[in-house]
Amino acid sequence: MRAGLVFLVAGYVLSQFYRAFLAVLTPVLGVEIGVTPGDLAVSSGIWFSIFALMQLPVGEALDRIGPRLTASVLLGLGGGGGALVFALAEGPWAVHAAMALIGIGCSPVLMASYYIFARIYSPAVFGTLAGAIIGAGSLGNIAGAAPLAWLVGAVGWRPALFALAAVTFLVAAALWVFVRGPERAEVPETGRGSILHLLKVPGLWAILPLMAVAYAPAAAIRGLWAGPYLQEVFGADATVIGRATLVMALAMVLGNFAYGPLDRIFGTRKWVVILGNIGAAFGLAALALVPGAGVWTATALLAALGLFGSSFPAIMAHGRSFFPPHLVGRGVTFLNMFGIGGAGILQFASRPVYQGASGAPEDVFRTVFLFFLVPLIIGIFLYLFSRDARG
Repeated sequence: MRAGLVFLVAGYVLSQFYRAFLAVLTPVLGVEIGVTPGDLAVSSGIWFSIFALMQLPVGEALDRIGPRLTASVLLGLGGGGGALVFALAEGPWAVHAAMALIGIGCSPVLMASYYIFARIYSPAVFGTLAGAIIGAGSLGNIAGAAPLAWLVGAVGWRPALFALAAVTFLVAAALWVFVRGPERAEVPETGRGSILHLLKVPGLWAILPLMAVAYAPAAAIRGLWAGPYLQEVFGADATVIGRATLVMALAMVLGNFAYGPLDRIFGTRKWVVILGNIGAAFGLAALALVPGAGVWTATALLAALGLFGSSFPAIMAHGRSFFPPHLVGRGVTFLNMFGIGGAGILQFASRPVYQGASGAPEDVFRTVFLFFLVPLIIGIFLYLFSRDARG
């Protein structure tokens, strides 16, 4: 079980990497194969959308066949195959197809871990474990910043993608060998349950809106818009972009580890999530107010957004506390569908916002930051009506 969890974390490192690496590749893909920031917004949105759509079948597979087959097969075929397609890309459509395949491949790895945690450990420690695995997996977010910029500069982006494909195939093989799932949950006489049973879970509806918008700002800006923002507003090159996004990535790692135990420390999940997301909203608002204040100010504000915007495991723990054992697989993937799906939808929608904004680069990105801020404020307001779950 321990070895299996180690390789599930490795799979999640790859998932974090693949959702964040486009920001660093923005300059080189534009020069070599004519892929624009708008094209990459679509590619990133495709990754998030496909990932989200996969959550329902992944949840069904976790409850029926377990985490071993679900994670290893999808990561190998989708993740490894998609990285190969990306390495061979000659234009935007190949990148779109590659990101779709990679989204399929990455879709089960975190939820396979959460499924094991939810079935083995008590709800009280789920948030801590959920935050820890995201924090550890965020090494991929870090690797997709300055280290990737260095690797691309040293060997080129195509050899880097071929190497990533090989690593992905190896991790998938390790998942096949080492992952061991818990015993199947006992199904009640009323049946296995369905998505309709999830929708009837008390207290879930007020959680879903924030789940859909809380992850999107940090994920979208770190994974895509940070690169064009720093390049167009400050003239930053790949090295500067890599350093700034590395700082934001490290802040996101710290945020994931910090959110995990706070529900038990303060005895509340609801207010930890609310106060944290208010901090993220302030970071976004500051970026919108002073988008051209300087590279280091921008980096600090991006880091604040990454730190406070990493509430995903805390919201997930809040929702998971309401699920019975036989619905855990479908329950956590249902929540994840909202979290990743919301990020994907906002990522898609951010492209016409960026393209339609007028004025200086500072004004364009002020509009982009406001675009992510407004849904976050609405989500925080609706979350106020949620039923608290004690840590």
